[in-house]
Amino acid sequence: MAETAETQQVDGKQAARAERRAARLAKRIGAFAKAHGGAEGQLAHLGQAGTRIVLVGEDGGWGDLVAPSYAVAESAVAKAGITVHEDFDGEFAAKVRTGPYEWSRMAGIQVGGPSGRR
Repeated sequence: MAETAETQQVDGKQAARAERRAARLAKRIGAFAKAHGGAEGQLAHLGQAGTRIVLVGEDGGWGDLVAPSYAVAESAVAKAGITVHEDFDGEFAAKVRTGPYEWSRMAGIQVGGPSGRR
């Protein structure tokens, strides 16, 4: 069955929107990499919410961004030119440096909530 001109137009608009989103994310990934002496990443599916791009800088700093789809996330990291890992484990995870804030948050969650109180 042939696509109508209207369907092709909608698909073209969606593709252009996805390309713009990927370009904006790539710019933010590049800024993160520049601020942290380089960066590596990992893509994690979030279901309907999209895909998380986890970034780890060469200095151990970390952060994340959310793309609306896995395809947009893949395009963004490719445009940014960073190394992407299949999993967040081993050597890659060991690069992350956490500070007192992260440790207190993790401890609080383990003992009953953000404040660490029950």
